[in-house]
Amino acid sequence: MTRPYTPQALQQHAGASIIAGPWPTYSQFKYLPERERWVLYGSAKDYRASLEAQGLAMAESYDEFIKRVTAELEI
Repeated sequence: MTRPYTPQALQQHAGASIIAGPWPTYSQFKYLPERERWVLYGSAKDYRASLEAQGLAMAESYDEFIKRVTAELEI
């Protein structure tokens, strides 16, 4: 479940731009074989890490992100 954008919920981290979303949903892939769902999970984590390496901060915490993606992929 995605939370609505609220400026008060966002905090600036050392001058980083904050990405509030919307984030891609992965629930449409839950019917793929488990192996392919794990590959998508890894890709989602890599994509987030890449954005963070570029100095972008996510409004969704890492734990919330992991919880959401694993629930959507049913893994």
